[in-house]
Amino acid sequence: MIKENTLSVDAGYSSKTGIMDYRGVWTDSEDVYFYKKFYSGTNNIGEFLAIVHALAKMKKDNLENDVYTDSNTALAWIKNKKVNTNLEETDKLWIVIKRAENWLKENYYKNKILKWDTSKLGEIKADFNRK
Repeated sequence: MIKENTLSVDAGYSSKTGIMDYRGVWTDSEDVYFYKKFYSGTNNIGEFLAIVHALAKMKKDNLENDVYTDSNTALAWIKNKKVNTNLEETDKLWIVIKRAENWLKENYYKNKILKWDTSKLGEIKADFNRK
């Protein structure tokens, strides 16, 4: 069963275009809460950044809604407050990654991060439908 009044996040990366993007949508309505696009990255980095973006934006907006993600890797990175990737650190995206890691270390949030069960629920509501 899907919990009401939640936000779902997802990311996509295309090796063909080099574009990585992510978004957060309200699970009930699928209305977009935020969207970001980068010209490098990986899917896991996008998933991680989407969760941090959701937490930071909801804290700023004084919202305590739970957040769904379908990424076990991003959940682990959030727990550790650090990404574990082979992406070259000279990439400009690393500025954003470091800022996200620092935000996690310096901030408290009340939102729960929930694992979306794709096998039972289908694709997460923020999915880009590019498969």
